[in-house]
Order: sequence, then structure tokens, then C-alpha cells
Amino acid sequence: MFGFHRLAAAVPVLRVADVDFNIGMLRECYDEAVRKGAAAVVFPELSVTGYSCGDLFFQKRLLERAREAATTFAAVTAGNRTIALFGLPLLVGEALYNVAAVAAGGRICGLVPKTLLPNYREFYEKRYFQSGREVRGRTVKLGREELPFGSDLLFDCGHGFLFGVEICEDLWGVLPPSSLLALGGARAIFNLSAGTELAAKAEYRRDLVRQQSARCLAAYVLASAGVHESTSDVVFGGHALIADNGRLAAENRRFVRTSSVIYADVDFDRLAAARVSESSFNDNPLPRDIVFRTVELPTAADSPDLTYAANPRLPFVPGDDSDRRARCTEIFDIQCAGLAKRIEHTHAKTMVIGISGGLDSTLALLVAAECCRLLGRAPAEIIAYTMPGFGTTGRTRSNAVRLCELLGVTLREVDIRPACLQHFRDIGHDPEVLDTAYENVQARERTQILMDVANKTGGMVVGTGDLSEIALGWSTYNGDHMSMYAVNCSIPKTLIRFLIETTAERSDPELAAVLRDVIDTPVSPELLPAAGDGTIVQKTEELIGPYELHDFFLYHLVKYGAEPEKIRFLAEEAFRGVYDAETVSRWLKVFLSRFFRQQFKRNCVPDGPKVGTIALSPRGDWRMPSDAADAVWQQENR
Repeated sequence: MFGFHRLAAAVPVLRVADVDFNIGMLRECYDEAVRKGAAAVVFPELSVTGYSCGDLFFQKRLLERAREAATTFAAVTAGNRTIALFGLPLLVGEALYNVAAVAAGGRICGLVPKTLLPNYREFYEKRYFQSGREVRGRTVKLGREELPFGSDLLFDCGHGFLFGVEICEDLWGVLPPSSLLALGGARAIFNLSAGTELAAKAEYRRDLVRQQSARCLAAYVLASAGVHESTSDVVFGGHALIADNGRLAAENRRFVRTSSVIYADVDFDRLAAARVSESSFNDNPLPRDIVFRTVELPTAADSPDLTYAANPRLPFVPGDDSDRRARCTEIFDIQCAGLAKRIEHTHAKTMVIGISGGLDSTLALLVAAECCRLLGRAPAEIIAYTMPGFGTTGRTRSNAVRLCELLGVTLREVDIRPACLQHFRDIGHDPEVLDTAYENVQARERTQILMDVANKTGGMVVGTGDLSEIALGWSTYNGDHMSMYAVNCSIPKTLIRFLIETTAERSDPELAAVLRDVIDTPVSPELLPAAGDGTIVQKTEELIGPYELHDFFLYHLVKYGAEPEKIRFLAEEAFRGVYDAETVSRWLKVFLSRFFRQQFKRNCVPDGPKVGTIALSPRGDWRMPSDAADAVWQQENR
């Protein structure tokens, strides 16, 4: 389903060396994974026998029973679209290997030996096993079948679901096999593990998994042996983790005494897009002596739904409160550092800002005020202009004035209505006609004032436009579209509210109250006359659509190149109960149309700091011809 596959990591109850019991527990977890629609489920290292068998691994009876049981367990995959990855000791000739078996379609399809064998502290694997580092291009007979055997195997389930396997210590090495597997095309890595628990070790393991998934731009699924392994000298915690390109997608609770399975719905198309567009992944070719064999598997299950997917309504905004505060603080610091550098470099004497009482200008003013603090300059060097026009309301003007007073900046006011009326006469425009010209005359008059004041005071105009407006072209060309440094240019509207709220949380009560009222004010350009009661008539989101939808569309289109059908599907899922399918489709059409038609504005935007992975500067992040047609994208959005 749109590239999503459900991955699972299972930690079953176990009895050391009791093969029949262990196979029964594997079967229970596998059956659950099938019911939940998993494409693949990985079990711990040596899960058929248990990892802690010690010298029992030298017992022929245990090895033969494990070999027979592996074939028996593989048979349960017949008729199912869920792949099983489980571990067993495998005697090949006169060498014993710690292997991962990959089962699908009722049979074992391939066997991957462990490469790095720990032989320190509590681990003495070299006492029992041989490294599979040099095992390449080989086969091994299991039952009546000759099966691919080696560390050179990739498994292809079709539709972009290509995966590789490594075992426990392999991940902890200087050059994990998964790095090479990823370069060979694997978009998922499964790790059968048996890690002991020591103080702080789980945190390190978690970081390893997360970082390796990011480095490989892949999904990484690890299942580690549980508490029922032998506790003679160490304890196993049963840690299970699923990471997706640096994001921890799922994690279990360790030390539980029952079987457990965790799940994550991973977008394999997104992983592929990230490798193509936002990394140096393809600048790391495989060494010439590394050649992988590909094992074709039956087509794996698609995710039946997005129950275990990361599909937030606000993809630019961290869901966790503490993460969000930390992110907002960091973004604010980036904005301030960018503006401070530009002020220092240009020797600007002032910062000139048009302040409306809206979200964008409020954030820009807060950034300018902090910039003054960083540079040891007086806030009075910020010249803030409130420029009431035909649509200015008392609420926004009051907030703008009070904000400037509390921050100690220089506040000036120019009523632009007389100048606009004169301009209407000059160009022969009837002021009763409330069209685009009527609106844009006001925006350009304001920009003219700011630019001229900046020249007069030896200063710089600080731009206020945000990423959402830039994407939609919701700005007046050569009006609010233009500035000398645009501090909000890569911050979407849905995130700006939280940036202001983060500042409010650390401000005195009076300033915090003003900031929160700004957050609660409807977004509006205030270019059309207010209602009779003085309230805002021109509400942006009623005209062009909800910003939370447009930011969602922007994120998936630009970051991952998602096709419109997929964007619509994801939006319908994320906003279920908020917007119906017809509403989502209507605003997606508007977004695509405006995004393509307004590129000419983006091709001449001013400088500004990039704060996240998405920006639309034509100088680096988004290079698109101004006259590109949207027909192909609109055809998909029916």
C-alpha cells in the first residue's frame, strides 16, 4: 500500500536447549505477526535452541534437532505473506556457524552466517562458531534442498522491499555488514541479536540501531534474546527495536516474562527517495570485490493500514512537548545567528520591520530583539512600523503596539490609506473595486516605506514571510515578497505558532499574554475592509485552505517526492475526523496549482536561514523552472 510494509520484532518465551518448546513459541509469535499483517518478523539470535547453550552446541543431538526443527518451522510460512527470520546453530561440513534462516512460502530460502564473533568479557563465541566473513557464493543442503548460504545474500520481496541480514555483534563492528548490504540495495536490515543487559547498555544499543538506520537510509529491525536465557553470569533483557532512517519507530519494554512482538509500518518508497535526493548515499560505491547474490522471495504483505506508521498531522512539529521546545529553541537560535551575521557583515545601523500583530511579523520582531542582545546593541535600534490600511483591525494593531512597547523597540506609525488613495487616482483605479490591485497597492506601499526608511537610517529590512506563504506564492510580488534578509523563510506556518509559544513560556506574564493573543488571532493579510463590528473579514485559510493541510502537502511533496495519490491518502488518514476526502482533494488541487504557478516568486527571493530539511531557496534547495506545468501531478489527483 503506497510502499508501506509492516515490520515486526519478536521476543518469544524460551527454554534453553528445548528445541520443541522454542519452535512452539516461535510459531505463536509468527501467527500473531501474520494476523497483524506483518511483511516480516525477526526473532532473536539462535532462537531455535537459545543463545546461552554453551558447550551443548558441541552436542550432535542438539544440532540435528535444531536443523530438523528449522525446516518444520519454515513450513508454517506456507500460504502466508509474512517472512520469518530466526536463528539456529548450523553444522556445515566440519564447521559450526551461527546462522539466520530466512523462511517464506513454506521453506527456508537462504541462510546467513554471523560475521563478527565476540570473544571478550562474557562472550566466547569463537569457542563454538566460525565466522561467515569468507562464506560467499556457497550453498548448503538442508533436508532435500540446496540453499543459498553466505554473507553475500540479499532478499528481494518485490515492490522495493529488498532486505539484508546481520547478527548481533555485526552491528557493533567498525564496518557493519549492514553498511555494505545497504549499498547493495537493501532498504531494510534485520538483526537477530542476543545482547546482555548492563547499566546504560540499552541506551547505547538504541543509539547504534537508530544511527545505523540513518547512515544506511534504511529500516533497521533488531530482536534480542530475552530473560529466559541462562542467567548463570549475565542477564538478557529481550530488547526489541525498529528504526526508520534515524527515527526510533518502535521499542518494547525489556525484562518482560511473556512473549512480545512490536511493529512499525515503514515507507520503503520514502527510503528510496531519501537515498536519491537528500544524501551522498550513491557516492559510496561498493568495493569491486563485493558482489551480492539476490534471493527472490514471494511478494511480502503490504501494510493493511497505517496503525503503526509515523503519519503526523503536523510533520514539521515534534509531537513530544520537550522535543518541541528543544527544536523551537534551536530554530530560534539559528534565525538569530543568521540575522546577527548579516547585520555585522553589512554594518547595518538599524533593523526595520513592518509589524502587523500577526504571527510572522511577531516572530521576526522577536528574532530581531534577540539579535540585538547577542550583538550588545540597544533594542531601540529596531525600527518597527505599524502601517494601518483599509483592513487593519483594532486587535492586531493593539497587539503590535503593545509588543513593541514591551520589547523596547522604536515604534513608528504611518497610515498608508492616504498614499494608497492617491495611488488609486494615479493609476485610474476605482477604490470601490476590491480586487487584486486594491490589495497589492497596500502591500507595495508598506514595502516602499520600509525600504526607504532602511536607506534613510542606514539599516536593513527584516523580512517576515514564512515557508508556507513562499510555497503557495501567498505574497505580493515586490511587496511583502521582498526584504533584505528573510528570517522566517524556511519555517512553515504550523511551526511558527509553537516558536512564539516557546518564547512566551520563558517571557514575563505581560509579554506572554500579548504573544498568546497573537497566536489566537486568525491569519489574515488585512487588506480588505473589516466588518462593521471591527473584526477580520479576510481570513487567509478560508481563501486558500487550511495551512495544516498545505504544510502537510508541502512536506510530502518536497521532502520525499510523493505522488499526489499517496499524499491524498496520507492526508485522509492523518486528518480523519477533521477533513473529509472531498475537502482534502480540493485543497490538494489548490496547493499543486499554486505551487507550480508561483515558482517565479521563489526564483527571486531574498537570502534567509535554512532551519530544517525543507527550504525553497532557488540557490540550493529547490530548483524548478518558473514555467513548469502541473498537468502530470493534477492528473493523479482525481
